Amino acid sequence: MPNSDLLPSLLFKINENQLALEAAIMELSNWVEQRGSAEVADNVRAPE
Repeated sequence: MPNSDLLPSLLFKINENQLALEAAIMELSNWVEQRGSAEVADNVRAPE
């Protein structure tokens, strides 16, 4: 299989991993917020 055939699969996997990391970070920010650190949670969610 040529390398050019692997690129779409690699990009798909990278995107899947990015989405999984985003979900995990959001879960952690929710956990932090529930424990009284709303400012920290807001900083995690704020795009910069």
